[in-house]
Amino acid sequence: MTARRLAFDVLMKMHSGAYSNISLDAALSRAKDMDAREAALAANLVYGVTERRITLDYQLEGLLDKPIGKLKAEVLTALRMGAYQIIFCDRIPDSAAVNESVELVKKSGCAFAAGLVNAVLRKVISRGLSLPDCIGTAYYMSIKYSCEKWIVQELKKEYGESAEKILMHSLETPPISIRVNTLKTDTDSLLKKLLAEEIEAEKSYISPSCLNIIKTGKAIEKLDSFKKGLFHVQDISCQLCVEALNPMPGETVLDLCAAPGGKSFTAAQIMKNKGVIKAFDIYPHKIDLIDAGAARLGTDIIMPCVNDASVFRPTLTGADRVLCDVPCSGFGIMARKPEIKYKSYEEVELLPALQLKILMNGARYLSSGGTLVYSTCTLRRAENEEVCEKFLSQSPDFKKKGEYVTLLPGTDGCDGFFYAVFEKVKTE
Repeated sequence: MTARRLAFDVLMKMHSGAYSNISLDAALSRAKDMDAREAALAANLVYGVTERRITLDYQLEGLLDKPIGKLKAEVLTALRMGAYQIIFCDRIPDSAAVNESVELVKKSGCAFAAGLVNAVLRKVISRGLSLPDCIGTAYYMSIKYSCEKWIVQELKKEYGESAEKILMHSLETPPISIRVNTLKTDTDSLLKKLLAEEIEAEKSYISPSCLNIIKTGKAIEKLDSFKKGLFHVQDISCQLCVEALNPMPGETVLDLCAAPGGKSFTAAQIMKNKGVIKAFDIYPHKIDLIDAGAARLGTDIIMPCVNDASVFRPTLTGADRVLCDVPCSGFGIMARKPEIKYKSYEEVELLPALQLKILMNGARYLSSGGTLVYSTCTLRRAENEEVCEKFLSQSPDFKKKGEYVTLLPGTDGCDGFFYAVFEKVKTE
């Protein structure tokens, strides 16, 4: 199977609602004979077409005699792939982009559309990238950065000029950061080990146990240092969140929405593997991920369990620290999950109510004097500051510790993230 055919098949599955990362990983695992260069091209096409979808459709709409929505999915997918290669892939000859796209529609049972695909893509070559004239407007930015207009409007309203930096970052390759497993090694030793594995990394100036990967020619999970549990992959924003929780050795910590377990792993390391961490998720298969990660890293204080964070369980009371990393719209990680850019308002409007419910439950589990952390990977104030303020207004026995922290993608060297720290006031 060729890289383009694999990418085409994955994009077709996504057309029916599948997730890009899951579908691509599954397809690549089946294509065991595909060399690294072809696999990289397939990944580039899948993620590139996905993250540029609105931009690509804008290019095609003006060159078609009928609305895009009237095209068969196979034809539209081939057109998007061809247009993406022509406009955004400098190393791919235009002729190859056209010819390969024509072949894809032929082999997918849509030979009748071969002439259409050929003609439209040749027009794309002649015209190049086209953008609206209304520079600076939400509509222009929606087309340029391939993001739903309502999301652009909300970012512009809440972040002003920084909105464009956030959107620009959504089209960039996100950084890879790792957390040194201090239960097994130290930062300098891991750096030497990675260098021996031909991985370039550097210490983060933000956290002493964080390394930023500069260059790698291998999949992280295939490294010997990864298999031996010397680190786990975790964005610096998440590491800062756990450091703000400040779990201490011997304490009982609840991680209410834990999967895949990264924050629990970091907490266990900070706690020197002493105490108890109860790591919950609503889905049983995700509990297996936490179990496997904890075993690889060599920590035995993490207790994964299926639990609905929105339902109060009296048996969990008495915790020293509680982390509520709640489900959210994810607008801080659009570079990692490009499908997020196409969410409708209806998909996220009910999230604040659920988030507040989880936070209120988390608060009830704490002992007097305990610490509560609320976090999201979104940038919407409705899911961040506004949820926290509602919580404080309904929780007189809690006070805010420090300021709310919002980390912006493309500005703070990490994913977009928000966290807030609260303390349960001690009672006599």
